[in-house]
Amino acid sequence: MAVNLSARQFECGNLLAVVSDALSASQLAPERLELEITESVLLQKNAENVAQLQALKSAGVSIVLDDFATGHSSLSYLTMFPFDKIKIDRSFVSELGKRADCTAVVCAIIGLGKSLDIATTAEGVETEEQFALARAAGCREVQGYVFGRPVPISELTFVSAGQQRKRGKRKAQ
Repeated sequence: MAVNLSARQFECGNLLAVVSDALSASQLAPERLELEITESVLLQKNAENVAQLQALKSAGVSIVLDDFATGHSSLSYLTMFPFDKIKIDRSFVSELGKRADCTAVVCAIIGLGKSLDIATTAEGVETEEQFALARAAGCREVQGYVFGRPVPISELTFVSAGQQRKRGKRKAQ
């Protein structure tokens, strides 16, 4: 399960307690939770935010750098904290196969992730062509409308991993 965190949630200083309480109440194992942050979190109170991220990571939660290569991107963020995953912003993924510069950026981020042993996810994959190009570039995880559109929880159907394989769910691997 992935949850986006805002910079404001770090300001209270009790993020570990909030996440721990949520995990306990939901009975979700920490390793099943990915907390997605944007670079803006690292811009505010760097030392405090990094300490909170370290505590969350120590608790078994995965930390994901969302929308990488937009905004105030800096490669130093990748050395400041050992991220579990980098999510490549949809603004680059949507142009795969259309613009050589965007394709180059996607490939560079995937290569950087491999070199640093950080998983990469292509966000905003909306077409079969984008899916194929992301896979060809070496991206092993993708998300986007090509797999399904958001639905209200009342319409959500939960299936086991075995049922997913039977239904032909595509994997990026």
